[in-house]
Amino acid sequence: MAALQHRVGSSAVRGGNVHPIGKTDPERDEDGQASTVVGRLEAILASFDGCDRALGLSEISQRVGLPKSTVHRLANQLCAVGWLERNSGGYRVGLRLLELGSVALQRTGLREAAYKHLHSLALRTGLVAHLGILDHGEVVYLDRVMTTRVSLPTRVGGREPAYCTALGKVMLAFEDPASQMSALASPWRRTEFTIVQPRAIQAALDSARQTGIAYDREEAYRGLGCVASPIRSGDRVIGAVSVTGPIARIRAHSLVHEVRNTTLAICSGEVVPLARPLASAR
Repeated sequence: MAALQHRVGSSAVRGGNVHPIGKTDPERDEDGQASTVVGRLEAILASFDGCDRALGLSEISQRVGLPKSTVHRLANQLCAVGWLERNSGGYRVGLRLLELGSVALQRTGLREAAYKHLHSLALRTGLVAHLGILDHGEVVYLDRVMTTRVSLPTRVGGREPAYCTALGKVMLAFEDPASQMSALASPWRRTEFTIVQPRAIQAALDSARQTGIAYDREEAYRGLGCVASPIRSGDRVIGAVSVTGPIARIRAHSLVHEVRNTTLAICSGEVVPLARPLASAR
């Protein structure tokens, strides 16, 4: 069975997703994010998004566009409540923030209901199984299960744009037109294979709605492919499951069956049988 094929387009890479809040619009209304303490604290915390190392004062200041004196004062306040920690290398995310994040991940019960099914899916396919939900046009990863050594940029609690991920597209396909329009307002190319043309994106969403399956063919990250299916609760989509791995190992025909059956099992609360690896998926 042939691996998923590329969709080729022109390439353009956008930078990081943390935008300075103190330099671009000095006339912003006083109630805006840039002029509120809460907005500044949020910007400092957001500067650690996707970063697994300590950040120095100067680097945080540059990322959020605030003076170092302001960052120093606010970062120390965050350290005082355990949301940040300070060591010789600078600041890093604190354990208290991790605790609060865990509470948020567990609030729906979806993660607990899906875990055994995700583990079985990962074992059968030899790929990485993801569980995600949709939040304001972005995928939030609730869980990631790996049974083999595969290097991926995803992480539990991390976010990715919905329009270029299989998880995102298969959930966005069932959203109302206004939500879709908001999520697709300003797509940008993550790789040369990212679909950014409005008609092409809409066609992918229409296909996902009809089939209950969406694909990512190196659209979010070069070299990686993904197949996803939605988790339904009545007439609503409450999440989605995907398998992700090197593009050469993404065999669409067999994986569609595996992913779809996993989401159906999660919805019905089926007992998970002993998993056996699929030779065709390896």
